[in-house]
Amino acid sequence: MFKHHLLLIFRNFKKYKSSFFINLIGLSTGLSCALFIYLWVNSEMSMDKFHTKNIYQAMENQRTSDGINTIDGTSGPLAEALAKEMPEVENAVTVSPDYWLAKSKVTINGQPAIKAAGRFAGPDFFKVFSFPLVTGSADQVLKEKNTIVISESLAKKLFQTTDVVGKEMAWSNIEVNKENPVLISGVFKDLPATSSTQFDFLVSLDAIMSPGSNFTNWRNVGPNTFITLKKDADPNLFNKKIRDFIKQNNKDEKNRELFIRPYADSYLYSNYENGVLVGGRIDYIKLFSLIAVFILVIACINFMNLSTAKASRRLKEVGIKKVMGAQRGTLILQYMAESMLLTFMALFISLLVVELLLPQFNQIIGKQVTLHYDTTLIAALLGITVFTGLISGSYPALYLSGLKPSAALKGRLNLSSSALWTRQGLVVFQFTLSVVLIVAVFVIYKQIEYVQTSNPGFKKDNVLYFETEGKLQNRADFSIEKIKEIPGVLNASSINRELLGDLNYTFGEFSWEGRDPKENIKFQNGDVNAGFIETVGMEMATGRSFSKKFGSDTSKIMINEAGIKAMRLKNPVGKIFKLWGSDFEIIGVIKDFHFESMHQPVRPMYLRYKPEHTNRIMVKVAHGREKEVIEELKKFNATYNPGFTLDFKFLDQDFQAQYVAENRVALLSRYFAILAVVISCLGLFGLATFTAERRLKEIGIRKILGASNYNVIYTLSRDFTKPVIAAILIALPLSYVLTQYWLNTFAYRIDLKLWFFVAAGFTALVISLVTVFYQALRAARMSPITAIKED
Repeated sequence: MFKHHLLLIFRNFKKYKSSFFINLIGLSTGLSCALFIYLWVNSEMSMDKFHTKNIYQAMENQRTSDGINTIDGTSGPLAEALAKEMPEVENAVTVSPDYWLAKSKVTINGQPAIKAAGRFAGPDFFKVFSFPLVTGSADQVLKEKNTIVISESLAKKLFQTTDVVGKEMAWSNIEVNKENPVLISGVFKDLPATSSTQFDFLVSLDAIMSPGSNFTNWRNVGPNTFITLKKDADPNLFNKKIRDFIKQNNKDEKNRELFIRPYADSYLYSNYENGVLVGGRIDYIKLFSLIAVFILVIACINFMNLSTAKASRRLKEVGIKKVMGAQRGTLILQYMAESMLLTFMALFISLLVVELLLPQFNQIIGKQVTLHYDTTLIAALLGITVFTGLISGSYPALYLSGLKPSAALKGRLNLSSSALWTRQGLVVFQFTLSVVLIVAVFVIYKQIEYVQTSNPGFKKDNVLYFETEGKLQNRADFSIEKIKEIPGVLNASSINRELLGDLNYTFGEFSWEGRDPKENIKFQNGDVNAGFIETVGMEMATGRSFSKKFGSDTSKIMINEAGIKAMRLKNPVGKIFKLWGSDFEIIGVIKDFHFESMHQPVRPMYLRYKPEHTNRIMVKVAHGREKEVIEELKKFNATYNPGFTLDFKFLDQDFQAQYVAENRVALLSRYFAILAVVISCLGLFGLATFTAERRLKEIGIRKILGASNYNVIYTLSRDFTKPVIAAILIALPLSYVLTQYWLNTFAYRIDLKLWFFVAAGFTALVISLVTVFYQALRAARMSPITAIKED
């Protein structure tokens, strides 16, 4: 019986080649999309899930005049205090944020330094995190002062072996004024790709937590705190218990509330608004998972339409089988087997497609996902394939098996109104999704174009920067003076941090005339050199910028418009801004500029004049002279800082990097929208085939009565505009709601234009008409006699 069914299936595939290949292409495309999305989603969902313990990260809700600000920076003493005072805590550790030592260098025996990313970490780091040690004890490796733990790959780069415990090395960083000799106390295995944090070395926390350090008091924030709870501890009850923990240790901290969240969730759930978790990367996972399901459903609809379109040619087969005693269940099984076999053939093709296109897909998503045929992947493949096969084959199987033998043997296919409405509804559903995706592509493209081309408040083009190190470290004025002599350099200055997304912040001890003592304002801040405003092309709203013409500006300060607005100062120039016990005269107000992405509004910010604290040189280069200036900068570095390479970046690269996720979404959306439209058109092609077959005799009679080819094409095409127009009418308001929701994640965004929706609807309509035109033209050109004889 099985061989008989298999033979019938292959004969059917061979007999109806066009339907077979259209179904195969549609299902293969749908499965390929679903598999690509599954690989990406699985990679995202597996981040930080390898840790064996339930790790929690301490967070703070800080009440400000603008609402509640949620941060992951905590007070330096927090980990030790929680471990001592809270019996629920098993282990606690203080770790520096990723960016503190992300751009460090390490060396041995005076050899040229190599790049490496590091962290400061407390002694219990390896008790909390499940990063295996190759050599060394988890209890001891970070216990002693001036010790370092390095990765396997870093050990091999420096020493060509992992047997390095007890050996000396040195690390340096732009924020630290000297090379720091340390003793290697352990080696850890290279971190897996599923770790959201990546580093090459860990330095004992004592390096920053020495007596007198700012991080040893409760007022400052910055380090991250991670804990593990004992098995019987309830995280919810623990959160209630520690809510006022900071205030209990420092009575002046009335606006800071503590809570913990699962560390494994932090990668996906990272966005907070006014103290409430509102999402993060999980939003994109949900979005693309939904797109994968939609594309699969669209592909399944194609199968249904084409299968029922060919039903008229299989009527006698059904009738004979029923007369011979075949039960409906047997027929359902046969047609479902046909669907499943075709789906598994499509799966095989989709696996080949994914293998071929995986390198390009990895470039788009910025990951290195691979097809490992483990139990999870095989189960997922089988699940997706069976789901697709069952969905696509269910309606044709139930429909064909339900035909009456007498009607089937006579070749009569009397479709009920419900069957026609079902098929029309499927087409409407297909094109609704397609139009929504087309609108989304328009909106995403225009929003990304807007944020990348709008004026950020400074001139990002042709500005490069590099970090001084070695003999040039802490000699910013000398470097700037020499660099300005290079032909093609328009200006140069320096700053202590990266301008975009890396400025310090403080709720510090500051005041001004007329300040409400209850107000709590968060100020971003940076230390800069003279000429900084001019180098990066910012503008002053009023007053002046820092300049050596006026002598020392070390007691002066510049504040942006957002800061002045938050302070509610009128005529601010000349007024005193008290900061950490010192008086600073406001000499200028900077026009607001975006030092964060446009997801965020411009926040209050001030700049201080501290040339000695600036080790990032900013260089404005004349347009068209970038190459020669870079060559001269390399010569300058080789002359005054031998043994160190010049590592530079352009400011516009940092600006673009803020929108990596959005650019990926835009590109993926474009691809998936195109595929959805293509697959939907295959479905429409199937419906056109079905309609043309049903109306062949009608077409023949019309032509005998004098109808032209144009009249026939118009008559057939008109029937297909109705479901497409219905789909457009449903999709446009739906797409408006969805795209507006996405745009609301930006503080600065485009307005939704009518043409976005008109263009999307028109595009879908034109594509559908072009798709139908082939079948309509083919039917119109058929001989009337042949059409009338067609059975």
